[in-house]
Amino acid sequence: MGTELEHLEPILLLLLMLVAALAVLAKRLHIAYPIVMVLGGLALSLLPEVPRVSLNPNVVFLVILPPLLFSAAFHTSWRDFRDNLVSILMLAFGLVGFTIYGVASTTRVLLPGFDWKLGLVLGAVVATTDAIAATATAKRLGLPRRVTDLLEAESLVNDGSGLVALRFTLPMVVVGVTPSVAKGVGTLLYLIVAAVLIGLFIGFGIDQVQKRIEDAPVEITISLITPYLAYLSAEWLQCSGVLATLACGIYLGRRSSAHYSLHARIESTAFWRTLDFILNGLVFLLLGLQLPVILSEIHGYSVGQLVRDGAVFSGIVILLRLLWVFPGAWISGHIQHRIARKELQNISPRSVLLVGWAGMRGVLALAAALSLPERIHTGAPFPQRSLIIFLTFCVIFATLVLQGLSMPALIRRLGLAGPSPARAEETAARRQMIQAALEALAEIRAQGTREERALYDRLEAHYRRRLASVGQESAERERSARKIEHQRFVAQELRDVERAVALRLRDENQIHDEVLRRLEHELDLLDARFAESEQ
Repeated sequence: MGTELEHLEPILLLLLMLVAALAVLAKRLHIAYPIVMVLGGLALSLLPEVPRVSLNPNVVFLVILPPLLFSAAFHTSWRDFRDNLVSILMLAFGLVGFTIYGVASTTRVLLPGFDWKLGLVLGAVVATTDAIAATATAKRLGLPRRVTDLLEAESLVNDGSGLVALRFTLPMVVVGVTPSVAKGVGTLLYLIVAAVLIGLFIGFGIDQVQKRIEDAPVEITISLITPYLAYLSAEWLQCSGVLATLACGIYLGRRSSAHYSLHARIESTAFWRTLDFILNGLVFLLLGLQLPVILSEIHGYSVGQLVRDGAVFSGIVILLRLLWVFPGAWISGHIQHRIARKELQNISPRSVLLVGWAGMRGVLALAAALSLPERIHTGAPFPQRSLIIFLTFCVIFATLVLQGLSMPALIRRLGLAGPSPARAEETAARRQMIQAALEALAEIRAQGTREERALYDRLEAHYRRRLASVGQESAERERSARKIEHQRFVAQELRDVERAVALRLRDENQIHDEVLRRLEHELDLLDARFAESEQ
C-alpha cells in the first residue's frame, strides 16, 4: 500500500498541475476548458515514457460522479426544470431510446461481429450526454437561457436513463435472457420511482438537520456527504443512484436559503466551485490519457479499419440526435399545449439545431464502456468489448472536441448570441426589494424617536439612490454610472488604506494573523460585492 501511494502522489500532483495550466490556456484561447483538457491529455499520452493511467469505472461512479451530479442539480432552477419537463423527458428518455434502437439497427449491418443485443448495449453506453462543454461555451457567448437550461437538465436526467438502459440491455449479452415487457416496465418504474423517492427522503432529512446547525465547516461537510449518501443508498436498494442524487440535489438547492447559515452560503459557494473544477478537470484530462490504454486492448484490426469504423459510428450517433430533435421539439410543444394548457409557441429551428449539435459525450460514457464485464456467464470473453470501448472513445472525441470547437462559430452563424434575459428579471426584483425596504423603513421611522431621525434619513437616501439607479434610461444611467464609478473608486481606495493598516499592524506584531485574516475577509466581501454589481 505504501509503495502504491508513493507512485500515486507524484502522478496526482502532476495531473493537478496540468489541470491548472490547461485551464489558464483554455481561458486565453477562449475555448471551453473540458475540450482543452481532453486534447491536453491526448497529447500527453502520445509522449514517450509517460506512465499509463487507467480510468477505473468504480472511481468514476462511486467517487467522482455523485458530487458532480449533486452540485449540478443543486444549482438547477426548479422553475425552469418544471417548465421544460416535457422537452427534458423527450431528450432524456425519448432520445436515449431512439439512440439505442438506432445504434442497434445500424451497427449490426455496418460493423462485423455486432448482433442486435450487442448493438443495444453499445447504444446504451453512448446514449448519455455531457453538457459541461456545451453549456460552458453557450453561457460565455450569451446563448438563450432556455437552451442552456435544457442542455444541462438533459445531461443530468439522461445520465440516469442511460445507465438504467444499460442495466436492461447488459443481461441480454451476459446471461442471454431477454426480460418480458411486463417485467421490463415494472423494473423500469421501480428503478425510477424508488430512486426519486429515496433522493427526496434523504434531501428532506438533510434539510431538517442543516436547519439546526449554524457552523459553516460542519454544514459544508454535511453537504459533501449528502450526494454519496443519496447515491449509495439508492444503489444498495437496486435502483438508480444517479436519479436519487439528482432528486436530492434539486430539492436541497430549492431549500438552501432556508437551511444554510450566512457563512455557510458564502463559503460553500467557493468550496463547491473549486471541487467541481478539480473533479471535472481531472476526469477530462484522464479521458484524453486513455487512448494508449484502449488501443493496447484491441487486436486484429488495422489502423485504417479502426479509423473508418470510429468515424462512421460517430457520424451515426450525431445523425441520430439531429434526426430526433426536430420532431421531438414539435411533439414536446404539442404535449405541453394539450396537457399543461400552455400557448403553442413557435419553435425556432435555429435553437433546435443547436440543441441537436450540442449532444456531447463525456467521461460517463467511457466509464460505462469500461464497466462492461470481461466475461459472460459461459466463461467466454465479452464479445467486442475492446471495440465497444474504442468506439465510445471515438464518439466522445468527435462530439466533445470536434463539435465543441465548432460551437462558437455555429452560435454566431445562427445569430443566437446575445445578452442574457435574466437582466430584466434581476432589474424587476431589485426594484421590488428596494421598494419593500423603503416601506419597512417608513414603518420603523413611525415608531422611532426624534434622535434617530438622522439615521433614518441617511438610510432612506441610500435606498432612494439605489432605486433611482435601477432601470434608468441610457443617458441618465450613464451620468449616474459615472458618479457611482467615482464613488466606487474612492471606496476602493479607502478599503486599500484599511487593508494596508491591518497589514502594518500585523507586521508590527500588534494584531494576530487570525485577526488579520478576519479583517481581510470583511474587506474581501465588500470587494466581491462591488465587483458583482459592476458586471
